[in-house]
Amino acid sequence: MDGTLLRPDHSLSEATVAAVRQLQDADVSFTLASGRPPRAMRDQIEQLGIILPTAAFNGGVLVDADGRYLKSHHIPADAVRHSLKVLSAYPMELWVFADDQWYLRDPDGPMVDHEQRALGYAPVVVDCFEPHLERVDKIVAASRDAQLLIQLEHHLHDELAGKALASRSQAFYLDITAPKANKGEALVALAHMLDVPLSRTMAIGDGGNDPAMFEKAGLSIAMGQADEAIKVKAAHVTGTNVQDGVAQAIERFVLRPQKH
Repeated sequence: MDGTLLRPDHSLSEATVAAVRQLQDADVSFTLASGRPPRAMRDQIEQLGIILPTAAFNGGVLVDADGRYLKSHHIPADAVRHSLKVLSAYPMELWVFADDQWYLRDPDGPMVDHEQRALGYAPVVVDCFEPHLERVDKIVAASRDAQLLIQLEHHLHDELAGKALASRSQAFYLDITAPKANKGEALVALAHMLDVPLSRTMAIGDGGNDPAMFEKAGLSIAMGQADEAIKVKAAHVTGTNVQDGVAQAIERFVLRPQKH
């Protein structure tokens, strides 16, 4: 969603909404996979008229259109503790998502206001994360030091192998999720639910959590503003999120071929 479907101000363009509606009119299934929590996807689901299940927390949770949880993957508590211990040694904001809430210890962190505007709801301030460690859907390390997050992504990827996944959903966000909480697994699960062969699926994304989805999709498309490391893992590149790149890709690869 962020950096792909949504513009920098987190809004949907008229062109994107129109393209999605044309897909639906053509009986082509369309849904969302995001690092966001389910609560932060509801407005867009309603605006786009999505009636299919969606994938939140990078695929850690599959949610029906009515908000019912279909599948959920929590991070093992020992992996949560280790991640928080490692990340706490650096100057960054730490957020924990559990029990349908956004928990943090510092409400005055420099990136909190931005995140609250993006999610559409306020965090819950806690003294410690310990009471929630058994039910964590996602940990986020937020920092304007993108290079530091890249280093920590590689470091935790190795240390958490088999226990959790570390990937940057955006340049300034490092996400820790459960091993099966990735967009590739989510795409496989959604395709199975809808009885759609993976070869007939298309995935569009811009972040470090999207190549797992690219590997499973029949057609993979990177956004124009994505890092080169993401672009090379996709079959095609579309416009940026301020150029209606999603609408461009839908027109080029789905709607236009159907007209011929």
